[in-house]
Amino acid sequence: MSKITLYKLEANNKAEIIIEKPFKLEREMQKVFEDNLGVIMGLEMVKSEFTIKDKRIDTLAFDRQSNSFVIVEYKRDKNNSVFDQGITYLNLMLNYKADFVLEYNENMKNNLSRNKIDWSQSRVVFVSSDFTENQIQATNFKDFAIELWEVKRYSNNTISINNIGKSKSAPSIKPILEKNNTYQEISKEIKVYSEEDHLQGKSDEIIELYEKFKNAILNLREGIEIVYRKLYIGFKFNNGNISDIEIQAKQLKLYVNVNKGQLDDPKGLMRDISSVGHWGNGDYQVIVKNDDDLEYIMSLIKQAIK
Repeated sequence: MSKITLYKLEANNKAEIIIEKPFKLEREMQKVFEDNLGVIMGLEMVKSEFTIKDKRIDTLAFDRQSNSFVIVEYKRDKNNSVFDQGITYLNLMLNYKADFVLEYNENMKNNLSRNKIDWSQSRVVFVSSDFTENQIQATNFKDFAIELWEVKRYSNNTISINNIGKSKSAPSIKPILEKNNTYQEISKEIKVYSEEDHLQGKSDEIIELYEKFKNAILNLREGIEIVYRKLYIGFKFNNGNISDIEIQAKQLKLYVNVNKGQLDDPKGLMRDISSVGHWGNGDYQVIVKNDDDLEYIMSLIKQAIK
């Protein structure tokens, strides 16, 4: 693996090397994430050190975009199995749903009902300054609701964060855990969605149209990521959705994540959906049946990036 060296350019254009300043305690790492959970991960902070049934959860968070709970655990010990612990926490969440909802309502002063939560999108995130190759491979399954995030701290008070994604050739975990009763129960409720799920049963014409818009969005600038939700495909930049695509049988529904009244749309192409229910993020939507307005729509999505 190649090594990246960081430098800071001083006023005289001299380069000063920036050295890593490792976290001494898990608690230091935890505080960085909890104080900045919305910026770093796009999540809502619910509770630190949440204890349930003799298990202590480092950080309990909530994902507003998927209406689901996220458990965040911090690791300095490289020898622990993130695989086994991840399954344990997912199982805990699904068995004690009411406790998680109660904790949310008490801490957030909100009235969130259990049937409004998409439990199928529940996931566990492990955060560490360094994961072993074994830990990375142990979670590299396309349908496994466990994520690994690497965080490093440097001498100039800077941190770097890397969400270790699944490889493109990541296999399914189901054949491996066919005889694992705990996982079988989890897999009945939790579903990790993929592009294949959204394209299944769609015509070649609609798939080609989606590919054109997907590639155009990704080419708007570096750093745009794709997330696959239950009902739509999201395009994120700096942990915020800029656009979403809902693939239907004969058309695409494309959403631009800009608040009502803040989108410059001279052609009046976008529909204001701020007062109606919808799946994607943002207050504007357009029905797409061809690529005639592709470039113009990209100019609108650019406004969401800004």
